[in-house]
Amino acid sequence: MAEQRIIRSPDIERTNRVPPGQRVTEKFPVLHHGSTPKIDVSKWTFRIWGLVEKERKLSYDEFLALPEVTVLSDVHCVTGWSKLDNTWEGVSTQVIKELIKILSEAKFVIVHAAGGFTTNLNISDFLEPDVLFAIKHDGETLTTQHGHPLRLVVPRLYFWKSAKWVEGVEFTARDRKGFWESRGYHNRGDPWKEERYG
Repeated sequence: MAEQRIIRSPDIERTNRVPPGQRVTEKFPVLHHGSTPKIDVSKWTFRIWGLVEKERKLSYDEFLALPEVTVLSDVHCVTGWSKLDNTWEGVSTQVIKELIKILSEAKFVIVHAAGGFTTNLNISDFLEPDVLFAIKHDGETLTTQHGHPLRLVVPRLYFWKSAKWVEGVEFTARDRKGFWESRGYHNRGDPWKEERYG
């Protein structure tokens, strides 16, 4: 088995790692809208579509077989808590990019998750080296409450952008607000700029 690449998110190199209005917690709070979905991994698929040359679908086993990366990062929730020194293991968005050919007119990514949840990102935020689809957190497989079987992790943005229960990504030419963004949350969500609400 190949040695996993380890990526340190730039935010953990800051002298002050806690953004304005945040407080540090040792816990890992669970926050989501509605009930936790029940996902059968034998039927789960990861779909890549939209402005790509050819749509791609992966089963859970096929996704697990992709090259893995480890990302060290902090987590900043819009509700005001920050959890420092997290270790995530999973598949880099760079690997997803290599699986398909993204068409030149694609400027945004809509991440789709169970229950109709979505979140939107510009393509450059999505393809940052520290962004991954996480399978494990701190050495343990993600719990269902924290997004099993797959959670997007975007370390440099508020944690609602790190969608749980991900089922696929859609590449688009135009931005389209996701679930929380269409309910008043900021469209980008940079914690260092306190981009909490739109």
